[in-house]
Amino acid sequence: MNEQENRGRDGRKRADHEPPFAIEACGLRYHHLGIPTSEVKPDEKYLPEHKMYVSGFESSEYGIEWMRFEPDSPISEIIKNVPHIAFAVDDLEAALEGKETIGGISSPSPGVRVAMVLDNGAPVEFLEFEHKP
Repeated sequence: MNEQENRGRDGRKRADHEPPFAIEACGLRYHHLGIPTSEVKPDEKYLPEHKMYVSGFESSEYGIEWMRFEPDSPISEIIKNVPHIAFAVDDLEAALEGKETIGGISSPSPGVRVAMVLDNGAPVEFLEFEHKP
């Protein structure tokens, strides 16, 4: 990562008390923190298309989601091994523009589209929710 990538759109570095530039400039909204685990957790939900189990999100006060993968899960190795932060976005394609993606856009549940990108070697997830009238 070059020096310019560590700066906000106005060219300055972020101060300790400031939110990340993506939140300040792009209006990203924190959604959850995904943590890989090999432990069976209570109330796991199985996602057959991803051959993985998720748990904790619905009950965590802070949006912590545990992810446990079957050995033959098609999910990227970095997602299986490195925690990720997830943000809700209004426009998934706009959020992905110019970013290094991990896999493509998928829909883990009706009305939800997601994609992962790499930022400084770490996975970041973007979620777009279908707006209900």
